Amino acid sequence: MLAAAAALGVAELVAGLLRGAPSLLLAVGDAVIDSVPGEVERQAIALLGQYDKIVLVGGILVVSAVVGAVLGVLAVRRLDVGAAGLAGFAVLGGVAALADPRAELVPTTVVVLAGAATGLVSLRLLVAAVAGTRPVGGGDLDRRGFLRGAIGIGAVAAFGGLGGQWLQARERINDLRAAVRLPAPVRPAPPPPPAASLDVPGLSPLYVPNEDFYRIDTALRVPQVDPRSWTLEVRGRVDRPFTLTYDELLALPQIEADVTLACVSNEVGGDLVGNARWQGVPLRRLLERAGVQDGATQLLSRSVDGFTAGFPTVTALALDEAMVAVAMNGEPLPVAHGFPARLVVPGLYGYVSATKWLSVLELNDFAEVDGYWIPRGWAKEGPIVTQSRIDVPRSSATVAAGRVAVAGVAWAPTRGISRVEVRVDGGPWREAELAAPLDVDCWRQWVYSWDAAPGEHELSVRATDGEGDVQTAVEAPVAPSGATGHHTLTVEVAER
Repeated sequence: MLAAAAALGVAELVAGLLRGAPSLLLAVGDAVIDSVPGEVERQAIALLGQYDKIVLVGGILVVSAVVGAVLGVLAVRRLDVGAAGLAGFAVLGGVAALADPRAELVPTTVVVLAGAATGLVSLRLLVAAVAGTRPVGGGDLDRRGFLRGAIGIGAVAAFGGLGGQWLQARERINDLRAAVRLPAPVRPAPPPPPAASLDVPGLSPLYVPNEDFYRIDTALRVPQVDPRSWTLEVRGRVDRPFTLTYDELLALPQIEADVTLACVSNEVGGDLVGNARWQGVPLRRLLERAGVQDGATQLLSRSVDGFTAGFPTVTALALDEAMVAVAMNGEPLPVAHGFPARLVVPGLYGYVSATKWLSVLELNDFAEVDGYWIPRGWAKEGPIVTQSRIDVPRSSATVAAGRVAVAGVAWAPTRGISRVEVRVDGGPWREAELAAPLDVDCWRQWVYSWDAAPGEHELSVRATDGEGDVQTAVEAPVAPSGATGHHTLTVEVAER
């Protein structure tokens, strides 16, 4: 276990020292994400939400420890067998790393060799200590000497791992991001009227702060993309393919729009949804510049880390507020949310449209090419269903009898929300008060004044979109096309 830890630690340290070198630990994690069945991924997101990546890395470390222990047992009997296993473990990490389109052969090879060499030397020293002889010169080695060696190798593992993580995070992307000067949009979004926000404690804000906005993606480590070398390529079935630098993208006429994004893995009443004010270049403008050819029925977007997502080209051409976004809530995109550029497409779940760290827009045939999540069991098209959520009171909360504010948000991007209704204990639906509308693409706050009597009560909510369609009561899981049903919870009402 110590030898495996030392190998991983030194490999992480070298990855941090060499530009373009991968983390073998994260590379294996990416390989796991790409290879596990779609149902497993869905269950992981449903169970762990935004903590799935932390659990995955922890699991890889545990597996590495178990493999190291097994190899140690073998090495005490036959050193060459344990050594071969440890070397193979390092090579496996290298193979996983080279599957990343950003990986370079030479730095990856150096990382693998450094990790393997450290692991093999550590293993030889520890096996020699267990055998009671020094690897050079002979002689006994007492327990205190063995513990000193073990502590030393453990320190190498810890220093390498922590130092490697620090070095890999040292890149000055946040400094480069802070230096970006956003252009004024040619079509700014109007300031929200005061009536668009309701004053109810605990209610989701009209705009979710960037640091609180949900994040679900396949990246174990957030890509650090230098805007000075970043480019956006528009290619495929187009008449005039072209490539833009970041400065060229910023120089194009930009718009602002208030758009609610939602993850298809969001359970009914879940928090994998948020509203923000985005700024960017309209997709339609880029596609018109490229000249879309007949048969180019899908716009497939590619991330710098190889992730792909696709949706119908007609959607990109029809929606005024579909954009290549460069800003979020008045500042350059946060690194975790796609800096330097990402897609924002109203009305579509993120798995088919919201590509972060965007690098390519590719026009192709919708029927012939699938995005990342489609072979993993998700629907080819991902329109966001009409949904509503109760924010206050919280599920299982205790409130005082009397007037109680039941409040939350409802969303149906591209259609808007025209009505929200609340039901108590399965009784009649009662209409809630809506905040002033801001845009059909963003969520709308609501509040219902409930005369609460003592006892346990059940609260439900449903919304009606701008086209008159009422949110369905039919319960469906998140896969393959988004969860449906009414958000329902219980609260306890206490005597005053």
